[in-house]
Amino acid sequence: MIDAGGTWTDERVEQLKKLWSDGLSASQIAAEIGNVTRNAVIGKVHRLGLSGRTKTAKPAANGTPARARKTTRAPSAPTPIAAPIRSNVVIAPIPAAIAASSEIELPVMDDSIALPTSERVTIMELRESMCRWPMGDPTKPEFRFCGARSNPGVPYCTHHAQIAYQPVIDRRRDRKLARA
Repeated sequence: MIDAGGTWTDERVEQLKKLWSDGLSASQIAAEIGNVTRNAVIGKVHRLGLSGRTKTAKPAANGTPARARKTTRAPSAPTPIAAPIRSNVVIAPIPAAIAASSEIELPVMDDSIALPTSERVTIMELRESMCRWPMGDPTKPEFRFCGARSNPGVPYCTHHAQIAYQPVIDRRRDRKLARA
């Protein structure tokens, strides 16, 4: 609601509807009605569910015709990139032996081998000195955290820290292998 001087009476709402259908802007309507802001007019228009309207070229106050708005066209299909993107990263060619093989087998880390089930902890049992590596599906009741002793200043145990913090060179190599 607007303050006591600018409440939306039935009379004011009817005036708003008329001015809105005439094509006036929210600022112009606010000035015409008086004692309401442009944002109050916009809010009331939305609450009333008044339809959007097409803008027509109307003569300006000084008698000169208003400029017609530039019409926008539908977005076209994206243009393909002709030249490769240049960066400061050098990508080594894939060795012929790797390129020739159609399927690359990446090592699979099985969390159940890394720690016995008895060391896994729930979020309520997790302490500051315990490994916070998530194990399992978080939506399932069997979800746990590693719980092994973590290294100082690192949230993971030695085993999981090696997985989480790989050197940059290893990550790049792994990405290249995965792309191939």
